[in-house]
Amino acid sequence: MTKTFFLAFLVAIGCTSQSETESNDGYSGATWVSELNYEGEYHFDNMRQLTDGGDNAEAYFSFNGEMLTFQSNAEKWGNNCDQIYAFDWTIDTILEHEPTMISNGLGRTTCAYFLPGDTTILYASTFKGDSACPAVPERGEGGAYVWPIYEDFDIYVSDLNGDIIDTIISGPGYDAEATVSPDGTKIVFTSTRSGDLELYVCDIDGSNITQVTDGLGYDGGAFFSPDSKKLVFRSSRPTSEEEIEKYTSLLANGLVEPTSMELYTCDVDGGNLMQITSLGQANWAPFFHPNGDKIVFSSNHHSEKGFPFNLFMIDTDGNNLTQISFDNAFDSFPMFSPDGTKLVFASNRNNGGGRATNLFLVDWKE
Repeated sequence: MTKTFFLAFLVAIGCTSQSETESNDGYSGATWVSELNYEGEYHFDNMRQLTDGGDNAEAYFSFNGEMLTFQSNAEKWGNNCDQIYAFDWTIDTILEHEPTMISNGLGRTTCAYFLPGDTTILYASTFKGDSACPAVPERGEGGAYVWPIYEDFDIYVSDLNGDIIDTIISGPGYDAEATVSPDGTKIVFTSTRSGDLELYVCDIDGSNITQVTDGLGYDGGAFFSPDSKKLVFRSSRPTSEEEIEKYTSLLANGLVEPTSMELYTCDVDGGNLMQITSLGQANWAPFFHPNGDKIVFSSNHHSEKGFPFNLFMIDTDGNNLTQISFDNAFDSFPMFSPDGTKLVFASNRNNGGGRATNLFLVDWKE
């Protein structure tokens, strides 16, 4: 799912601009915003702003930790529909020039992830169904915010020059939200091939597709644990007759309403399903802490007006909820580097009071 829809509609507000200084710490690929950390963000050190303008989100590290791939609709790069980019954050300053576009510039793309070896990237795109940018749906009943489930999304593999090598996962309906296991052997993705939005796991070449979840509701945004044995994901899981009717009706029209989601974990084969949060509102974008015993995620459960979204951390047994970030608008899409020393995330901070969502990189402190 192109989750930039979520931030565009729910958190289209700015935050107070703060001063920034150029870093001389050896990292030439970003601006080090020395006064950007908010009070209480003691897990963050040496924050670096990587992008400036547009909606930039879902930044994920390469296996060697030196590159990032992300999606963006930055107009300064001649783009008004989410496309996939990649760059070496250790040496490249994309604040000054456009990074390499990995997708082909057609349709809408989402959810890119490096494959083992770091020479290829998988991502979902709608371009084969229609090369034009698909329309954003209007609000639902009562002005409710909805996500589109584009049936044209299939999953492709591209090299770092942007040349598509393979269609790795395809079929009738929505196939997207793919991520790769740390051991490089498996892919997890979300699909409507069963008639509902469920998780599936397959081998790294797209073969041996196996259904993981089967509960009614939107199961998506899954990531593997550091040992590649478990999954963490977000789900809507309607229970009442009214909720079920609303969910199924929206899905029949290619839509979901993502304002009520909780976090779950399970084994890669779907066993040992466990609900981790029961916080209310939208809890999403989970990622395992490097020790495998905690989960960092984004939530607005503490917000009266639907925002801010901030980063939180919780034990995998649902205990010890801790707030990690304190921006007054939007923090989400956290991902740890493979060695656990860095965290990348998207935020509305330092956008001059506008609506831009940018990528930020921090050194992680326990």
